[in-house]
Amino acid sequence: MVFFELFANNPEIVRVPAGQPLFTEGEEGHSMFVLTTGHAEVIVNNRVVETLQHGNIVGEMGIVSPGPRSASVVATTDCEFVAVDERRFQFLVQQTPFFATQVMRVMAERLRKVNQMVTPVEDI
Repeated sequence: MVFFELFANNPEIVRVPAGQPLFTEGEEGHSMFVLTTGHAEVIVNNRVVETLQHGNIVGEMGIVSPGPRSASVVATTDCEFVAVDERRFQFLVQQTPFFATQVMRVMAERLRKVNQMVTPVEDI
């Protein structure tokens, strides 16, 4: 159901050639994206933290709290993403409340994964 509504009403399709970024860390973010074709990597501090495939969402923090991107996303193959702006996001949340839960789950899992990668600084 979510994918049907993402594609309804003239979705904005973003095509990203292999090796190119969808967005980069530090860039202002106001949209999230759903990967529909290809594979991409989520990169934080020059480390790959996740490989994306069909159906994965990315950039969700930018839609929930616009501001600088906390990661880069780079296509590893030619990719197509559906852009989800705030208006479409609000529609999806209202029509499919489970969608909001899924977005929060993705955010929590990514935060947990990045936190596990950070080595605690020892007291001096």
